Amino acid sequence: MYAALNTPGCPVEDRGMLDPDIDKGRLELLYSQLARILLQLSMPSLARIGSLSQIDKFTWDVTRRPLTMNMSELVRIGGLPQSKLPDLNATFDTSSSYMEALANINIEHLVHQRNDSVKSADDCRRKFVARQLFRKLARENKLTNPLLEKGPFRIWCDDLWPANVLLSENPTKIAGVVDWEFIYAAPVEFSFAPPWCDEGEDTAIQQGLLREDQRLSGPMYESWESGDFWIMYAATHSFAFDEIYWHKIDPRFFGPTKDKDLEGVEGAWKERLCLLDDEGKEEMELLVARKWMGMDTRALSWDPDEYTLAVHEQLKSQEKAKVENILEESMDSEPTHDETE
Repeated sequence: MYAALNTPGCPVEDRGMLDPDIDKGRLELLYSQLARILLQLSMPSLARIGSLSQIDKFTWDVTRRPLTMNMSELVRIGGLPQSKLPDLNATFDTSSSYMEALANINIEHLVHQRNDSVKSADDCRRKFVARQLFRKLARENKLTNPLLEKGPFRIWCDDLWPANVLLSENPTKIAGVVDWEFIYAAPVEFSFAPPWCDEGEDTAIQQGLLREDQRLSGPMYESWESGDFWIMYAATHSFAFDEIYWHKIDPRFFGPTKDKDLEGVEGAWKERLCLLDDEGKEEMELLVARKWMGMDTRALSWDPDEYTLAVHEQLKSQEKAKVENILEESMDSEPTHDETE
């Protein structure tokens, strides 16, 4: 499906771009089928958050921590020791406890990533404050819907994208989906975050495959309008966390900065320092000192090869470009429900 949607002649090493000349009818057919796959994933209900294990021929259950693509990438190329992930046998019975675990991972990533990943002492402080406040919001149950705190939780796959969708000989018909290693039960807010999936709902309801109260389009629209979409994106995309937090999450929960001399998002962390306790401020300065002491030696938590470093830089660049595009689009025009349909 990726090849079918991509602009012809787009270099393999470049991020794919939707073919501007693609037939609209063909595009709608492919998107509506993919929407139905998302709907099918969102229907089963599970009591805990985590990875699925097969119990017997007909039964699956949540038995271990989620294996997410973000966790994998942080360990593989982000310098995060695997020991800093949640315990292998840990599962989560509330959305807020899982969001706090993800917040902790982002803090550990800042601590253990390469020391030259921060541009200055203040850049280190800005990143530290963002991660601490995100965890504070998670602990206060402000990042998820209290009514959905204890589930039921839904199946989610981090790697469900066109490159893993196979087409049949008929180029407008999906034959199947591959690469399910990053599938797990997640907070329902993950399923409620766009992309839009209202196409196909009416047909599924008419066929008795979907109930009216299982529609995703309404909650997805609300997620975009409220900004919940950005929370889920920040929690699951560590390499894009800072851009999202300071542009979309911090203003929502803590309001605009009052001091115009703080240079926008670059200096907003200074006004948020009062939200950290003395222990947090001391921890921040110790981290800054440790980063700067190791700057000359460029000490790493492991010794990556040139390929790994190149992939790491490429991933950061791609995530930044993706977030900047979404931010620009969200500022230019807030979509209406009709427009997204």
